[in-house]
Amino acid sequence: MMKISSQLLLFLPLALGVGVAMAFQTAINAQLREYLHSPLQAAFLSFLVGTVILGFLVYFQSAAKPNLSELSHIPWFLWVGGLLGVYAISMSIYTAPKLGFLTFSGLVIFGQMVISMLLDHFGWLGTDKTPINWQRLLGSIVIFIGVLLTLQR
Repeated sequence: MMKISSQLLLFLPLALGVGVAMAFQTAINAQLREYLHSPLQAAFLSFLVGTVILGFLVYFQSAAKPNLSELSHIPWFLWVGGLLGVYAISMSIYTAPKLGFLTFSGLVIFGQMVISMLLDHFGWLGTDKTPINWQRLLGSIVIFIGVLLTLQR
């Protein structure tokens, strides 16, 4: 069981904020799709704005910037994050308006829980190993049941 600490009390609202931001981002990007007539163009504009802001933030941060040689030593699979981002944003723009934002968000959360349990259980991608137990499994099942309930409109 996790102990309540001041650090945890900081992380909980930050993580909750990610969920809020993702829901708003999906709704905003779906609306943007209506103006641009394409989920890919809406995703591109969303990534473009994000890239400009990230470029600005990276430029002014104090951390050392990698050179091309350092970038060439990054394992190939660590470059897949951008591809996954394109899939996630593009598919959210396409599917959320069709499924409804609540059902879409529930499915995203359920998918995240399933793969997160596997990442934790097997220690994939450098995560600490945390075995799947009945509480984690039950939590995922409850989320899935909740998603099924959201299908009833």
